[in-house]
Amino acid sequence: MFARVVSTIGKHGGDLGAVDIVAPDSKVMTRDITVRARDAAHQEELVTAVRRLPKLKVINVSDRVFLLHLGGKLGIQNKVPVTTRDTLSMAYTPGVARVCEAIAADPRKAWQLTIKCNSVAVVSDGTAVLGLGDIGPEAAMPVMEGKAMLFKEFGGIDAYPICLNTKDPDKIVETVKHLSVGFGGINLEDISAPRCFEVERRLQEQLDIPVFHDDQHGTAVVVLAALLNALRLTHQHLERLRIVVSGAGAAGFAVTRILLRAGARDIVVCDREGIVHEGRLPNLNESKAWLAHHTNPRKLSGRCADALRGAHVFIGVSGPGTIEARHLKRMAAKPVIFALANPTPEIMPEEAARIAFIMATGRSDYPNQINNVLAFPGIFRGALDVRARQITESMKLAAARAIAGCIGPRELSPEYIVPSVFNREVVQRVAEAVRRAAVKAGVARKKN
Repeated sequence: MFARVVSTIGKHGGDLGAVDIVAPDSKVMTRDITVRARDAAHQEELVTAVRRLPKLKVINVSDRVFLLHLGGKLGIQNKVPVTTRDTLSMAYTPGVARVCEAIAADPRKAWQLTIKCNSVAVVSDGTAVLGLGDIGPEAAMPVMEGKAMLFKEFGGIDAYPICLNTKDPDKIVETVKHLSVGFGGINLEDISAPRCFEVERRLQEQLDIPVFHDDQHGTAVVVLAALLNALRLTHQHLERLRIVVSGAGAAGFAVTRILLRAGARDIVVCDREGIVHEGRLPNLNESKAWLAHHTNPRKLSGRCADALRGAHVFIGVSGPGTIEARHLKRMAAKPVIFALANPTPEIMPEEAARIAFIMATGRSDYPNQINNVLAFPGIFRGALDVRARQITESMKLAAARAIAGCIGPRELSPEYIVPSVFNREVVQRVAEAVRRAAVKAGVARKKN
């Protein structure tokens, strides 16, 4: 019977994992079988096929992803065990009163005597979650919990998921402003464009702690890092490149800005309507108007495919199927393709393989994953360490160069232009670079 189960799973494309005997007896054997499926539909197909087998009963079906999320993925743990009356009197009343009075007399002591020194709020309104779009604040919570896990795992930072039941920029700004007291930084997450630009700008103007929209700046930092290493292989200079960016939302805007600050001169940005240019200005929002004024020096118009003619680099931060392999043939020699839409990129690596010299995606199942986790833990670690008031452009550039520098000349290859997300050296290097840049920029309260 077990052989029939395994055969059925194999015929339907399931990937058999662990097999555990739960309850054996003389007539019936109960087993727990783990199977990897492509997606939810494939999972249902496998379960249906196994249920059809005669003389077999499926007792329970569970999804490991859902099991991992049961009860949430986070918890709060005391740093000091409260096991004696003496500890209780110091951690709470009456001893805590002395600490409160010290902070009241000098609010700066909150950095030393509270969790503020190592805490980040991960804030979202659930309007631009992963590839899911506007799914609401409750549905955004698992993503924010996951982000908080990454802060802790890679940066040693205590992060808290905060999802707001409003889409009003005024209310978001006001709410975050009021709750910011206990945090050393604010990480904005999955807030749709163009509102995200206004929210970030206003919060940074009103708060004296870093406000960082990771969908913008985290992506931009890692893209620049990857491109710097790609140029080491193509022996080209950023100033001479022709770059096409597909997507003029939060990520596209930030990627374009950081590339310009790093020295790029010829960038063409495309949205759903085609190339962004000054002729479209009456119909462009504020961020796209900025792009129209600061990009496209050759005054191109038309579709994204037209912009690719003679381009050296394509950076996709838009959606699936934006370009085709035939469009890549219009590019210059040794084209660099960053197709970062998730989960389905602008062009699949298999399609681009014969043309692209370097291919990167946002996925973990292909080489060269452009993943924000390479940036934000180290950036916030460095910012918190020096109690930075904000994260400056120079700090972002320093972070990008630090990430790129994690790959030595002998390791660098077209399939390896960004370090692994599990390379613990990345956070250390990024944090150190950010600390130095913060001190140099004059935004550090503390010189580490």
